[in-house]
This record gives sequence, structure tokens and C-alpha cells, in this order.
Amino acid sequence: MAETWTVLGVLKWTAGHLRAKGVENGRLDAEWMLADLLGLDRVGLYLHFDRPLQADELAAYRERVRRRARREPLQYIVGHCEFWSLRFRVEPGVLIPRADTEVLVEEALARMADTGTLLDVGTGSGCIALSLLHERQNWHGLGLDCSEEALRIARANAAALGLAGRIDLARGELTMLPEGPFDLIASNPPYIPAADLADLMPEVRDHEPRLALDGGPDGLQAYRHLAGQVDRLTSGGWLLVEVGIGQAQAVRDLLAEAGLTDLFVRDDYAGIPRVVGGRRP
Repeated sequence: MAETWTVLGVLKWTAGHLRAKGVENGRLDAEWMLADLLGLDRVGLYLHFDRPLQADELAAYRERVRRRARREPLQYIVGHCEFWSLRFRVEPGVLIPRADTEVLVEEALARMADTGTLLDVGTGSGCIALSLLHERQNWHGLGLDCSEEALRIARANAAALGLAGRIDLARGELTMLPEGPFDLIASNPPYIPAADLADLMPEVRDHEPRLALDGGPDGLQAYRHLAGQVDRLTSGGWLLVEVGIGQAQAVRDLLAEAGLTDLFVRDDYAGIPRVVGGRRP
């Protein structure tokens, strides 16, 4: 007789299996994968601990566990993640939105008037631009990315959030931004120094798109390109960027040299300088 696997039994086994593979939060990841598969939230999962899994459910779950054990990110496995309390589709062609980036959204919203135009450089999943447009109903946005795969995913997210009519998504390079002018330019560009890529966690190093990670020899290449194109801003318009650990002062200096004023640095909620911004006089 085939062994019967209940929800609780599967979770216990998976937690130990993933832990042995180096996954730090094996039990939590097991819960998210199984809850998503069964169409439940985590509370619902706890209420069905004794439920036996059907053969097809068990087969589908085993495939998810296999992928996670290979250190594929949880978000790619379930196909979505939450950002700014909104649900975004994510696939291997885009960087997974991080909670730290919500600080950039907060700072942008604090500087956005009732109406305006937004440029999101390196839009990826569209999480920054779409979160801002969700909050500012009279703004229009342009999301720029060099990856057609990222643009496909961003378009799907825009449609799912009912924002497709207020954002254009186009292929482009940060070395040559559209002329605009834009009231706000926001970007979470690639900022990891090339020599540091090999030391990243396997989930990032082996699965997330290198184009969205590699910031050149010193990690500052994208910021130089952006600082060199501040003439795309309207008078009084803002440029806001996310930065990596230890980069805030160097990026602030680049924006100052480009002629921006009202410069600021904002820490994330872990106390790490995370957002740098400035205003075109």
C-alpha cells in the first residue's frame, strides 16, 4: 500500500530536506510552496494539517521542492511575489522585487505632485513604476528595459493591476534615455561590482538575471550614465535611485557633480543607506 502523505507530514519532511540543502528558512518556504499549490493561505494550511495529498498534488509539490533544493528562488517557483501590498508576476527574466526597494517608492511618493510624468529606468517586473502609478492616479509612466523578457512580464503586471493604459513599456538602454522631459526619474539599477557576483547567494548568483545585477567594475557604472542625463528632468524634477551597501556617498557625489540640488540619502528599515536623490534646479 502506498504511503499516505498529509499536509503536516509533507511539511516536516520538506523542512529537513531543504535545511540539508542549505536553505535557511526551509519550513517557511515549504509552507509557502504548499499553500500556493493548494490555493490556501498559511493559516488555511494550518487548519488542514491532517489532509492527505492526492497523487497529482504530491507530484506537483515534489517538483517544487526539487527546484527549491537546487536553490531556485521561491518567488520564481510560485511565480509571484508581493511588493507595496500588490501582487507581481515574477519569472527568471526579472529581478525579484525586494522590500528594501519600497523605501524608494516611499521617497518618490513624497515628491510627486498631483499630476506628472515618470520614467522608470530598468523597470524589470514594473514594480516601482506600477506601485507609484497605483498611488498617483493622474500620473503617466514610461518603463524602460533592455530585456524583452522583462518587458513582457511588466506588461502582464500592468494589465493585471489595471494600469496598462497609464504606462508605456519600451526597450531601451540607460546609456541613452528618452528626451522626456520627466517630472521624476526612478531607478533600481544594477549596482553589484562585477568581482562580487561570484560571492552572491546561489539564489541570486545562479538564477536572477545578470543584466540586473552587474554594475561594472566598481558597481557605479549605471549611476554615471544616469547622472549624465539629468537634462531629461523637468525644472524641479527629481532623480531617485536605489544604491548598494557602501555606495551612497559616491552616488551622492555623482548627482552633485551633475548639478542636482536638495540632495538626500535615505536609510532602509535595517539602517542601511538605500536611496539617494536630487532635484534639478
